[in-house]
Amino acid sequence: MLKLIDKSPLITGEIEKYIKDTIIPLRVSCLTTTGWPLILSLWYVYRDGLLYCSTQETSKLVQFLRDDPRCAFEIASERPPYRGIRGKGEVSLSKEKGKDILGILIDRYLDGKDSGLAKYLLSKSDNETAVIIKPLKLYTWDFSDRMEDASFKG
Repeated sequence: MLKLIDKSPLITGEIEKYIKDTIIPLRVSCLTTTGWPLILSLWYVYRDGLLYCSTQETSKLVQFLRDDPRCAFEIASERPPYRGIRGKGEVSLSKEKGKDILGILIDRYLDGKDSGLAKYLLSKSDNETAVIIKPLKLYTWDFSDRMEDASFKG
């Protein structure tokens, strides 16, 4: 069962396994220049205690994170049983790692680079920027036990 983490290192054991094995987009939020939050979904990969995503250098997300590198994030499915992690972190941006991270993400989410979507994303890879999230605090939840005998629509 996933548990609240408030000690270093943040990501260990079962939490690390969940992050590595769960292949869904990560939701990330940041503050815009107007002070309102923005939330969006990005593919991610976990390596050495960091969450790596990528997006176009010209994206609003990159612009906002340059102004304020604080973020919140969540990795959780909308399907039962409900479990996941959320937290807050600091972002660093790397144009140099953007293309490599995109390739890793395409392999992770698309199982190779032969699909039309993969080819489209790779055609724009020269403008890709890595979004690297360093988690500062994590919260986890797992409602599997209490949802065990429930049936759901959908």
